[in-house]
Amino acid sequence: MNKEDSVNALARRVNEKESALAEREAALTELRAELASKDAAMRALKDRVSTALTGFEGKGLTVEQRNGRIYVSMDNKLLFPSGSYAVDTKGKELITKLAKAIENEADLNVLVEGHTDTDKVQSGGTLKDNWDLSVLRATSVVRLIQETSRMDPVRVTAAGRGEYVPVDPADKARNRRIEIILAPDLKELYNLVKE
Repeated sequence: MNKEDSVNALARRVNEKESALAEREAALTELRAELASKDAAMRALKDRVSTALTGFEGKGLTVEQRNGRIYVSMDNKLLFPSGSYAVDTKGKELITKLAKAIENEADLNVLVEGHTDTDKVQSGGTLKDNWDLSVLRATSVVRLIQETSRMDPVRVTAAGRGEYVPVDPADKARNRRIEIILAPDLKELYNLVKE
């Protein structure tokens, strides 16, 4: 191989690398645009949820956006009588308003987490412990979402966290809560990254 062939081969490799780099930059630009679009959609959803739940905020309900998700946190007193997992009338109104605000979001996954304090569950009932209570409360909320909206059941999950994820270990009342986490479906982003 002479010097000219070596230079030509090197030039071809440089062109190939530049072409590959341009493709990656284009994919990165597309990914950034998709992320910005998802973030804007989540901000709009947060505003819609906050508007739907006007009257409950500041009374044991908060709506926050962080890490690309929306967290709707509700003190148990808004939803359940003490020690119960049956949603009361006020709680049904709250969950129904939330369900209606999100029911048309086809690209949204909904995780309902039940949380308790560290007080032991009264013995003699059907509940074994706080984990049972947290799971049953989350399940009650999921069922209510399903009964009052057109949410696809595949997109809704109930989970019990028991006393293991406190907001504030010193504040039992704040730890007794339901958190509804609204997360965008990121399959499109995953596919962009995978390409």
